[in-house]
Amino acid sequence: MRFPRHRTSDHAVVRQVASVCLGYPDDEMIAMVPLIDAALGEQPADEAITGLRSFVAHLRDSEPKMLRQDYTDLFDLSRKHTLYLSYWTAGDTRRRGTALGLFKQRYRDSGFLVDLRGELPDHLPIVLEFAARVDPQAGSELLQEHRPALELLRLSLVDRQTPYVDVLAAVCATLPGESPADRRAVMAMQGAPPPTETVGLEPFDPRLLPIAGTR
Repeated sequence: MRFPRHRTSDHAVVRQVASVCLGYPDDEMIAMVPLIDAALGEQPADEAITGLRSFVAHLRDSEPKMLRQDYTDLFDLSRKHTLYLSYWTAGDTRRRGTALGLFKQRYRDSGFLVDLRGELPDHLPIVLEFAARVDPQAGSELLQEHRPALELLRLSLVDRQTPYVDVLAAVCATLPGESPADRRAVMAMQGAPPPTETVGLEPFDPRLLPIAGTR
């Protein structure tokens, strides 16, 4: 896999690196660590790049077996840190099927064949690679539309005190404006309507969700 060079936007580099870093740390992914670090080394040392380099150092210095166990525990066994963006707002409801269809439509509209690699179309690493390498404008729009999901995931990773928070913080830094300080601020963001069904919505703290018909 080739990374965007320095002459392209920093956002493309950040999103491509984040896409790789949020993938399962198998042998192929770990073998890419030197390439990732070299790509980041060509970028200005802003907060996003510094955070990503810190995470890459974590990948380099950790035992592969431990990395895989941590990844599975964090992203596969807990809905509180899911990488499927539409789950944060639609949960396991009928609305999620519609949301997944909208992701697929964006990919089709790009005119490119997007390889989902067996994942659902809202899987964050897929969305990030789409934004970095396929259609930056459409990819940026997708990320912005799902900014509340990204920020809720970031805050959940902060609570977990995991190195992966640096990756999410870097992704959020490619979007306009400052990241919200807490979940209440996330839910107040434009485009973050509260779900009307609660099946499968463990990532949300119900105490922080607006209740329909109240203010």
